Amino acid sequence: MLLSSINNNLTELIDLLHQLSNEEYSKPCPQLSNASIGEHTRHIIELFQCLENQYESGIVNYDKRERNSQIQTDTNFAIQQIVSIQNNLDKTDKKIVLQQKIEGYEIKTESNYYRELLYNFEHCIHHQALIKVAILMSENIKIGENFGVARSTIEYRNQCVQ
Repeated sequence: MLLSSINNNLTELIDLLHQLSNEEYSKPCPQLSNASIGEHTRHIIELFQCLENQYESGIVNYDKRERNSQIQTDTNFAIQQIVSIQNNLDKTDKKIVLQQKIEGYEIKTESNYYRELLYNFEHCIHHQALIKVAILMSENIKIGENFGVARSTIEYRNQCVQ
């Protein structure tokens, strides 16, 4: 269930990217503190890539991202990266140690692969909500009403309708 939800969510992002020119994708948005849709998309992609690339070692540090500017300027390249993520999500659950430096102190926390997939899924939705702010400024781009909306909110809304 989690993998299909992540795949559906990433497919929504791909569908959006197909509608954007590279100029629209990389244009700073004042409502997002001058960040672009591309920068938010790169952030989503690179967190998933951290989890994938660091899975074998069992130590994941989300701060050790590549910060590849091509992801934030080239929609086709970003789509390729998302498809690669989708193709490599299905891994065995295992213990993972999260590693991060906060104010000069190294923090290590135990987690597991599925928990980190869930984190990345929620993180993706959060950034899609920010992307939606930029998208709503354009009349030509179509996104689903649930783009950038947490799954729990969608389920709550569905219950209210009944």
